[in-house]
Amino acid sequence: MIWVDTIIQGILLGGLYALFAAGLSLVFGIMRLVNLAHGDLIVMGAYLMLVLVTLLGLSPFLAVFIAMPLMFVLGWVLQKFLLNRTLGDDILPPLLVTFGLSIALQNALLEGFSADSQRLPTNALTTASVDVGPITLGVMPLLTFASAVLVIIGLNQLFYRTELGRAFRATSDDATTASLMGIKPANIFATATGIALVIVTIAALYLGLRANFDPNIGPARLIYAFEAVIIGGLGSLWGTLLGGIIIGVAQTVGAAVNPEWQILAGHVAFLVVLLVRPRGLFPRAND
Repeated sequence: MIWVDTIIQGILLGGLYALFAAGLSLVFGIMRLVNLAHGDLIVMGAYLMLVLVTLLGLSPFLAVFIAMPLMFVLGWVLQKFLLNRTLGDDILPPLLVTFGLSIALQNALLEGFSADSQRLPTNALTTASVDVGPITLGVMPLLTFASAVLVIIGLNQLFYRTELGRAFRATSDDATTASLMGIKPANIFATATGIALVIVTIAALYLGLRANFDPNIGPARLIYAFEAVIIGGLGSLWGTLLGGIIIGVAQTVGAAVNPEWQILAGHVAFLVVLLVRPRGLFPRAND
């Protein structure tokens, strides 16, 4: 029974990693952009909510609804006026620019908040649990996983059931042809990044409620997100959720065997999947 509990806890942890990765998957799927500042933007979202909670006395669950539109605007502006200029056949410029952005964000957060660890205020909900037979599940991990599933469902509905989604897909397939049809790729890319940062804000909420954070943890969140995206298949949203689950289960199983193996086990699972399925579990047909 202990192994069943371990696997379930890993599945729930995978929901957090899927939230880390969903925005990265969305951006890559539409514009083939690997944003190396993605993890730092998650941390920035957590600090933004910390400021809102501290200044306005709000619950983190209310602060997130103020932070989401602010992060959307930030993403739109970043893509429209900075990252769009780096897009092209050469993948190096976006990597260099987002790497520089990552360093700048880390240093700005260090200057503004110091290197001390912070955490969003918790309440009874964050420590509550429910008994499912002989297994006890935390309410917060359940909420995290449910949020990840809802985000993936919402993105799929957006992608395949809306005019904006059709514009996303057309621009992803061929930006030049899409522009001839009246679509403005620069605006579509900016909107996609804005939506990605809304998802980043949701991920930041659960990160801040479940663990301490500081300005330097962004790169580690990026690694988890990147591994989940690669395992699932570049641009596959449901694959991203599965990738997060695989990493989460590997980590909890590794920790059950030896607590020092938790992080290593997740990386080993990533490498195993990469060896067996180099293009991920659900690669896009045109990848």
